[in-house]
Amino acid sequence: MSLTYTAGSLVAARGREWVVLPESAPDMLVLRPLGGSEDDIAAVFPTFEEVRPAEFAAPSPADLGDQRAAGLLRTALRIGFRSGAGPFRSLASIAVDPRAYQLVPLLMALRQRTVRLLISDDVGIGKTVEAGLIAKELLAQGEATRLAVLCSPALAEQWQSELREKFGIDAELVLASTVTRLERGLELGQSLFDKHPYTIISTDFIKSTRHREDFVRHCPDLVIVDEAHTCVAADDTTQGGTSSAANQLRYELLRRISATADRHLLLLTATPHSGKESAFRNLLGLVRPELATVDLESAAGRAKLAEHFVARKRADVRDYLTKEDGLADDSLAERTAFPSDRWTKDEPYKLTLAYRALLDDAIAYARDRVTAAGEQGKREARIAWWSVIALLRSMVSSPAAAAQTLKTRSESATARTAQEADALGAPVAADSAENDRLEGMDVAPGAAESEEAGARLLELSQRAAQLMGPAEDAKLKALTRHLKGLIADGYHPIVFCRYIPTAEYLATQLDGKLGKKTKIAAVTGTLSPQQRLERIEQLAAESAEEAGDPAARRVLIATDCLSEGVNLQHHFDAVVHYDLAWNPTRHDQREGRVDRYGQKRDQVRVITMYGEDNGIDGKVLDVLFKKHRQIKKDLGISVSVPDETASGVTDAVVEWLLLHGRQGSQESLFDVDGHQESFDRIEREWNSAAEREKTSRSKYAQRAIHPEEVAREVAAVRAALGGADEVRGFALEALRDLDALVRDPRGGTGDFTAQLGGAPAGLRDALAATLGGRLIEEDREIPFRTTPAIARGEAALVRTDPAIGAIASYVLDSALDANTPGPRPARRCGVVTTDAVTIRTTLLLVRYRFHLTLPSRTGERQLVAEDARLLAYEGMPARARWLDDDAATALLAARATANTHEQLARNQITRALDGLPDLAAHLTEYGTRLAAELDASHRRVRKANEEIVRGLKVVPQEPADVLGVYVYLPQPASTVSGAEA
Repeated sequence: MSLTYTAGSLVAARGREWVVLPESAPDMLVLRPLGGSEDDIAAVFPTFEEVRPAEFAAPSPADLGDQRAAGLLRTALRIGFRSGAGPFRSLASIAVDPRAYQLVPLLMALRQRTVRLLISDDVGIGKTVEAGLIAKELLAQGEATRLAVLCSPALAEQWQSELREKFGIDAELVLASTVTRLERGLELGQSLFDKHPYTIISTDFIKSTRHREDFVRHCPDLVIVDEAHTCVAADDTTQGGTSSAANQLRYELLRRISATADRHLLLLTATPHSGKESAFRNLLGLVRPELATVDLESAAGRAKLAEHFVARKRADVRDYLTKEDGLADDSLAERTAFPSDRWTKDEPYKLTLAYRALLDDAIAYARDRVTAAGEQGKREARIAWWSVIALLRSMVSSPAAAAQTLKTRSESATARTAQEADALGAPVAADSAENDRLEGMDVAPGAAESEEAGARLLELSQRAAQLMGPAEDAKLKALTRHLKGLIADGYHPIVFCRYIPTAEYLATQLDGKLGKKTKIAAVTGTLSPQQRLERIEQLAAESAEEAGDPAARRVLIATDCLSEGVNLQHHFDAVVHYDLAWNPTRHDQREGRVDRYGQKRDQVRVITMYGEDNGIDGKVLDVLFKKHRQIKKDLGISVSVPDETASGVTDAVVEWLLLHGRQGSQESLFDVDGHQESFDRIEREWNSAAEREKTSRSKYAQRAIHPEEVAREVAAVRAALGGADEVRGFALEALRDLDALVRDPRGGTGDFTAQLGGAPAGLRDALAATLGGRLIEEDREIPFRTTPAIARGEAALVRTDPAIGAIASYVLDSALDANTPGPRPARRCGVVTTDAVTIRTTLLLVRYRFHLTLPSRTGERQLVAEDARLLAYEGMPARARWLDDDAATALLAARATANTHEQLARNQITRALDGLPDLAAHLTEYGTRLAAELDASHRRVRKANEEIVRGLKVVPQEPADVLGVYVYLPQPASTVSGAEA
């Protein structure tokens, strides 16, 4: 007759000890190895295999470790935890250490039965991490079972790598380029959204009616929408027909998705308002229908919105959990290393005589063409208008772009109506702040209006081609000078261009001109999104090989295919705007790729190049950019320039240029008849948008979660799991103790390398399984990196990395098994003589197990969770004076200040072990108190919804496991006086 085991109890089977899980039945036990992860769960049948009750054995007094034994054992134990007992089920299993402010959206989510959030934190704060935290937590709790991320195709690979590397979510890419392959693997009648529980879906993909309908029918219960502002359109949109139609299509899709009341929905955007109230209201209506019409002028309306909306500037979170936030002290203060400021400079250049003559002739051609077309009809006039803009923009970009444009047919030339010409021409020629169709936007536009460019255009094209190179291209010459200055100051710059021919031209011309130690690469829309990332990593790797040389630098030439979404702050720290965009928001997007969290430079440098005598750049800079910068300085945030405003200004500039030519460049644009009224209107619109954004930021600031609430949970998480510094210190100490050859360059990165040829065979075998057998067999250097983004054969210094887990498992197993051959860094006992105590003090490392009953939307879940705690007492066990948790933790830092005689050490540890029964009542009481704290924590996190916490239980499993006993003896007075003498 087999015994019946309760969930949480210990059993011995298959030569090791296990924890019984709630899924067990009398005839089948579901077991997790003691201290193991969910991946190690096994089913055991007591009828066929021997299973017996197990008790955790006490430490042996014969197995003493040194002063570091307790700290190593504690960290090894905590790294192994994948099922912490706290309210956040996922934090023990993610490969990122979230900032305290990034927990705010998570706390907001856990207070909602169905999560609906609009996360609108500023660029670079970490919205992807915030969304990933929520997704991982909902999946871990069983509140969600499937996930879909909607994003632009250019960002799909980055989303995939972020979810995989940081959150352990392996999502399938559903793109126009992958859908055929994915559908071939489906069974008859099966949807790919049923087959693949986690997907990242391109917004291009759902343009197809068939795919869109399939997605709606089989939509997952958790949806994340990136750049959500591109999925709504203002009710009063009058321009940009193509963009508005795409926005309307996506809006209709999200409206249908959000109509399912129990679907979790996260909307991410740094620009929720964009100056258009109706678009903002439509966005809020996706979160909750009632928010579309709620009175946001009233306190009650704003309170309702605050439950679902978080929007913070960098200044709001740069210093967080401080006394200024209402906390009693700065003990939990977190200072996030955003760059403090952008060093910005506008650098002019003047055209050479030959280039000036070419531009004058091009303007004359443009004037004649617009005049002639205006007499032919409205359609012809609009085709000519967009062709002229393409010609002029390419001309001031580079001779390479000009030569290409002058012999290429204009896209708008195929239009059948004036409206169609605008729809085709505007996206290619303009720099819309809301145009998410960056793919293909860096192709040089055409200026010819027939298949064969006219003789006049071909002649201009040939002249442009002859001006390539620094002799006649003053802009290229100026760029070379600016790059040399940045390189000399230690910077790694990105040069942003408007067109592919310009980027390729610069890469060719600059090759070999910036020093032998400078690596240059170009990334444009000719590469797929994955190839772009690979080329950037290749450039970083090539320059890293020469990192020991102070002259080693990297320069990236890129088009705007990299201006959104791709994070480049780890490899670059300066931006050069080679081509002036026609909307300042595009410059913000470019700079935001490097000026964000994770940037090591305190000051990012930005250089904006402009032609002071080409008739275009100077006026765009004066009218658009200076106004944009002033608003940003006044508000502390960037306000998107309404597209109508930007296009109104640039249209006026082009009209003025065609009317007056370059020679009128010194005349004020505002002095021209007919333009003053237009610019007054533009000024009013922009000021109005800025005022609305300012009001929005102050009115709807995040007030749903008080910093005190965040501080309480941050303290609990750190106490249970530790931090990144603890993992790095553990890996360094453990590897050295295990006879690995460790090289710690101390270059400020935190990275180090290790060779494992001398390490125990058991550790080498475990690491071979995670890093590759050949790497271990050939005793190569293994890089241990502080970033979770690693290559094959490298290890990340995060608690969830398989290599770190293997090291922790070996340290823990060898500590528990005194017969393990070779070095054993951690031991279960130790005696240290130290000046850190004045009375005999004993430190206990105790493992508690808890039986959790967690209610969810899908019913109650039964879980067994573990927690490790340090308890310390002064004196003898029978009359123990217990210390608080901080004092117990502080003992880990105590170092031996005198030798301890071996026999004295053995006597002291024997007395401590013999006294463990006297401590049993306190250990049980502490476990009960800890269970009550955990119960309160779960209820506190979910306090806004009584239905969520109804039925919640946290019950300690007795007895607790005493893993380690460490005695600290005060240093004898004679030793102290002798040392002083």
